[in-house]
Order: sequence, then structure tokens, then C-alpha cells
Amino acid sequence: MARILIVEDEPDLRGLISQWLVKDNHLVESTEDGLDALIRMENTNFDVVILDLMLPSLDGLEICKRYRKNGGQAGIIMLTAKGHVDDKETGLDAGADDYMTKPFQLKELAARVRAILRRNHEQTHSIVKFRDLEIDFKEFRVLKAGNDIHLLPKEFRLLEFFLRHPHQVFSAEELLSSVWEQETEALLDTVRGHITRLRKKLDSPERESIIATIHGVGYRLGDE
Repeated sequence: MARILIVEDEPDLRGLISQWLVKDNHLVESTEDGLDALIRMENTNFDVVILDLMLPSLDGLEICKRYRKNGGQAGIIMLTAKGHVDDKETGLDAGADDYMTKPFQLKELAARVRAILRRNHEQTHSIVKFRDLEIDFKEFRVLKAGNDIHLLPKEFRLLEFFLRHPHQVFSAEELLSSVWEQETEALLDTVRGHITRLRKKLDSPERESIIATIHGVGYRLGDE
């Protein structure tokens, strides 16, 4: 059971999301106003916030930025009617953990809520386990079946990025802007090269690659 805040100004959608999550045995609160949402987020320990981008009084991006600046730790799933790559990047850069474009399936939203809850629980202990890997974010250490695997800094950052966004598909361009940020010397081939090296270091022959290729679209974390 988790405490969840829904911030959405469309009453029908807000009600549908609330009903679905209550069926999953979560404690759900909701509001349609951005400023009210921020006040609640700063005064209540929510586990997950489902945050619409366009809101009265204060938009979702500004809420997210202020909340993260003040140390807010709740998982944030941003909802928007905007599906452009730049909009997605802006939302993630503002501090959102996940991003869904309307319209979406409530079942998928509930699955992403569960994924964030699992991930946040694991990261409370600074260690994430995935397949036969154990990743220690504090020590920048990766173990595969108990054996140390040496990753270069950007390889570790790329792996961390996929682990923090397990259900999302990212193009090489998006990975370049998110992981390499302002490093102008980095190229798309740099991204592909790092993915190739991660696969060589971390893949197991009996399973699909740790980084799955979605042909014509991009890459995502492989199935657990």
C-alpha cells in the first residue's frame, strides 16, 4: 500500500485514475490545482505523485522543480498531452521519474506506479538488484553473479539511467542529451559504443540483452 497524490484538472480522468489505484489498495488523494498540490507535497510524505503538466495556478514543471529543489523524494509520473521528445526531456530534467503521454492505459499507469515503488524501495538501501546484477549507487560498484565488473563512468551512468526508467524506450538522441548532457564532443556513435560495451560486460548468453533494441525506435532496459 502506498500514499499517492493525483494532480489532474480533468475531473473524469482524475476520477478514473483514483478508482483504479484504490482498487490496487493504495491510499489516494487528488487535487486539480497546482499550488494546492505543491503545498500538499511539501507537507505530506507521498510515495508517488501523478502530476499533470498543464494545471491551474502552477504548472507541473514548476511544481516538480520546486519540489525537487526542496529535497522532495516522492516518485513523480508526469502526464501530458505533449508527446514530443523535447517535452519528454524537459519533464525528466525537471525531476520527473517517468513520463506518460495522453491518452494512456490505466493498467500501464498502475504498472509504472508499482515499478517506481519497487525502485524507490531498493534505492533506499542504495543498492539495486536486477537479474544477476547488484548495483551500488553510492560506491559506483557493479557485481555480476558476485564478481566485480569494471564500468567506465559513462557506462555506469548509462546503466543507472536505464534502471531509473525501466519501462521507457529512448532514442540514441535522447540518451545522448540525458546522459552526456552538454558534452559537445559526444556523438550518436558514442552512445551506441557504450551500449555495445555494456552488453559485452553484463549480458548473459541464456537471456536477452540487458539493453533491448526496439527496432526503428531506440533502446530500453531488458526484461527482468
